[in-house]
Amino acid sequence: MKRGSGILMHITSLPSPYGIGTLGDEAYEFVDFLERAGQGYWQILPLGPTSYGDSPYQSFSSFAGNPNLIDMNLLVEEELLTREELEVIDFGDNREKVDYAKIFNNKLSVLKKVFERGYEKYQKEISVFRWENKEWLEDYCLYMAIKNHFGLKSWQEWDIDIKLREKVALDHYKKLLKNDVAYWEFLQFIFFKQWNQLKTYANSKGIQIIGDIPIYVAEDSVDTWADGNIFLLDENKSPIKVAGCPPDAFSEDGQLWGNPLYDWDYLEKQGYAWWIKRIEGNMKLFDIIRIDHFRGFESYWAIPNGSKTAATGEWEKGPGIKLFNAIKAALGDIHVIAEDLGFLTQEVIDFKEETGYPGMKVLQFAFDTREESDYLPHNYDKNCVVYTGTHDNDTITGWIECTIEDDINFAENYLKLNEAEGYHWGFIRGAWSSVGNLAVAQMQDFLGLSSEARMNIPSTIGGNWQWRIKEEELTEELADEIFKLTKTYGRLLKNVK
Repeated sequence: MKRGSGILMHITSLPSPYGIGTLGDEAYEFVDFLERAGQGYWQILPLGPTSYGDSPYQSFSSFAGNPNLIDMNLLVEEELLTREELEVIDFGDNREKVDYAKIFNNKLSVLKKVFERGYEKYQKEISVFRWENKEWLEDYCLYMAIKNHFGLKSWQEWDIDIKLREKVALDHYKKLLKNDVAYWEFLQFIFFKQWNQLKTYANSKGIQIIGDIPIYVAEDSVDTWADGNIFLLDENKSPIKVAGCPPDAFSEDGQLWGNPLYDWDYLEKQGYAWWIKRIEGNMKLFDIIRIDHFRGFESYWAIPNGSKTAATGEWEKGPGIKLFNAIKAALGDIHVIAEDLGFLTQEVIDFKEETGYPGMKVLQFAFDTREESDYLPHNYDKNCVVYTGTHDNDTITGWIECTIEDDINFAENYLKLNEAEGYHWGFIRGAWSSVGNLAVAQMQDFLGLSSEARMNIPSTIGGNWQWRIKEEELTEELADEIFKLTKTYGRLLKNVK
């Protein structure tokens, strides 16, 4: 990875007349903005279909795309919708926040019309798409059809025969829900068609897409329903242990995520085939993959299912380098960013070094006056990705507004912050001037937005993942200002290969 820089902003945050950012014109315009700003990377969040809570890190599938991101204007251009049909639909009228309830209630019904008009039209292309994605597509589409048949209940609450995937039950629902299965297949075809066109455009401009995959999958997902053997499940298909984080200085109970844990012994016997398939699928979507909670591959916090808090868990060993040796043997060298934030043991540090993948440095974490921090730029080496903050952080302006005075003074002295430049620009300058090969800032930080623009507050449900940028904020003047800073610190797009 050569010296470069990029912007972190999820697809949902793009401007759009239809309530949520999509893969349409505004995405292409953002690519043009990145090019003008001299940026070589666009980092986004996971693209999978979201479930309750709207988190892209809790998806119904590790392979499918989110139908909410399908662009309506592109469908109008294909004569699958009319503008008159769209004008009467309420997608929400807040340009700065996604109303997920309205998107859920209204967008899929519109896409039903698109399916009815387009399924036969694109039958030849769909057949090719079906064959190219045969390892996951049929199970996903059947899962979504059955899930809707049972009123959106988790597969754990389905009738026992289909919950356990008995052959007679599978055959029954494939026949009963044939049209619904075709609908979900069509949505995936449209999503990937639109995504691949956008990615091709970005790549043609020299811009690489950094994607994001969570280490764990949701319990309510086709992954756990269809591939139960790779998880630690009991005879009733309930998780035996679940994922989380141990108690620390920030949380005396730790974090209880609830995701099912992998059966690493079984996966090893299978040659890690599922993980190889997952990485291969994401390599088709992205140029670089950021893997969330990377330390969990070395050792992970295992909590007995049913625990009220994460405090009852214990550390267990993960697959370590064996997994990534298997991935490399199957797929060759892949471009990965290892999310290695938080407390790291020497074993985790050694494991990450052995992979050779760059880790992450978050500048917002650097200015704790209580201790020396590895996140201070003078401690960086080149093989890292430097962030002002991630989707789980407050914005820089929000951080300044709520952080203790001693830490702010530390940041002021270290980064030579000043009000004339703007503290948010001072933080970006600190990241861009560092030795790290790649520097990334949230779009919110370039705009100097406060906490109301924060993307996520960890361990909370509701009010997250909603922020949207207004079209008029993506100005040529802002792009030129970013270009100037990027040129000063040798990170221009032309340097990125």
